[in-house]
Amino acid sequence: MSTRARFRPEFWNVVTVLILVVLAVLLILPILRVLMLSFVDAKTEAFTLGNYVEVFTRNYYLNGFKNTLFVGALGTLGACLLGIPLAFFTARFHIAGRTWISTLAILVLVAPPFIGAYAWIMMLGSNGFITNFFERIGISTPTIYGAHGIILVFTLKFFPFVFLMTQTALNAVNKSFEDAAENLGCTPWQRFYKVTLPLVFPAISTGAIICFVLSIADFGTPAILGRGFRTLSTIALAAYRSELGGLPTMAVTVSIIMMAISMLALVAQRRILAKRRYASALTNLPVKSKLSGWRNVGVHLFCHGVVLIAMLPTLVVVYTSFLQTKGPVFTGGFGLESYRRIMLDAPGAIANSFLFSLAAVVLITAVSALISYVIVRRDTPASGAIDFLMMVPYLVPGVVMAIGFVTTFRNGPVGIFGAAGLLIMIYFIRRLPYGVRSTTSSLRQIKPSLEEAAVNLGAPPLKAFLKVTVPLIVPGLIVGSLMSFITAINELSSTLIIYDSGTITMPVKIYLAVLDGEFGLAAALSTVLLLCTGVCVYAVFRFADNRDSAFV
Repeated sequence: MSTRARFRPEFWNVVTVLILVVLAVLLILPILRVLMLSFVDAKTEAFTLGNYVEVFTRNYYLNGFKNTLFVGALGTLGACLLGIPLAFFTARFHIAGRTWISTLAILVLVAPPFIGAYAWIMMLGSNGFITNFFERIGISTPTIYGAHGIILVFTLKFFPFVFLMTQTALNAVNKSFEDAAENLGCTPWQRFYKVTLPLVFPAISTGAIICFVLSIADFGTPAILGRGFRTLSTIALAAYRSELGGLPTMAVTVSIIMMAISMLALVAQRRILAKRRYASALTNLPVKSKLSGWRNVGVHLFCHGVVLIAMLPTLVVVYTSFLQTKGPVFTGGFGLESYRRIMLDAPGAIANSFLFSLAAVVLITAVSALISYVIVRRDTPASGAIDFLMMVPYLVPGVVMAIGFVTTFRNGPVGIFGAAGLLIMIYFIRRLPYGVRSTTSSLRQIKPSLEEAAVNLGAPPLKAFLKVTVPLIVPGLIVGSLMSFITAINELSSTLIIYDSGTITMPVKIYLAVLDGEFGLAAALSTVLLLCTGVCVYAVFRFADNRDSAFV
């Protein structure tokens, strides 16, 4: 054997190294850049702790910190108060239209939160149609602006996380535990509180953590509904804009605090779960019972009422998009004027949204297949590190990543990307976990012997991967790509920091239209965005339903 052949690096080792390099450059480097800048004095560029001292001593930042925790915690609590009962009712009782409820919940989940905020302004704003209706009959109602409005939007937007995760866990609970509690004389409430709830606590806490992290990272909702109620996300963006031309030290300091809150929440959840065992045998699964009388009516009203109220903003947006307008003013009747306007005023935004999102999804599809193989098939410290790093984009707010990208790749030491390149790269790295998790799930169902047989027959590792593995994981790749596309095309917070006049996207155009009072234009663009999202959700359902057959 020649020396060259003996020392030829193994294919998957090279792939692992390349993946680590990509994650180091696009994920770790921007975060480290943000962290380092938070310890820099903007004037002297010397090391300082003054930025953190200012954040924790100046009322402007302290109020933003408290406001963020306040709306994040109460929004999460609201999501749990809706999601847990909804999950329990649909998992334990025969509910007419159960599939309809789950479908609407998922549609609520994938719709952009800032669109919901805008729709609530149309209903409960200073000139909202619900506000005007009550004023005509002499009843004064509070407007949607402020903390209560933000909490309402977070509650109705994020409760599906708690609902879907808790419902899955409830369907897997061993019925013997609940039967034993009933035989010992526990009331239905005591049985639920003392037995069922602790058994599904891991699912509830995971859904709650996701709600909390997304709430504190959300920019669009507090920016649209805040009206002086500032959160860390809006403060970070305002600080970044005020520091243009210099080092954005205060913006990155606020961003690091946002990231720290997310990580501390995740650590707290892990520590709580580590103290107890929650596993049970997947036998004697629960059987749904039938309700009757007022209980049946009440449960059905609650279940359908929650998802319909949550869907109300979407319906309002679509309805508003077909109202006749003259400029920013609604003139009565129906028409397509708003859609004509977006064809004239926003074709670039629509094209950019598709271009950047699709480019990112192509990268995600290719890279997630390789990463998934490394995670599932390569039991090495490097594969474990990659699996861990796939959690990081979930925890890092879009504002943090965007500032990291700008200060690293445009204004920093590696100034190689323009706005378009930055947007594609940030969509890629932030949405990569969706592709990886979906593809990993598919790959775990495939026996390694299929690939090993191809290698034993003389196929190189890359050819075996492309000819054998990739065709088998196509359903997972498609589902992951669609989910990546849904979230990428709706991205607002990171886009607001990076975009310029030539790279404006639909979410940014909608946000600016709402701020300018152009509600017809915003509604039409929002409807286009919702339609794209809805088509992708339908495709996800179809491919997810067919995944089992793909492995036969």
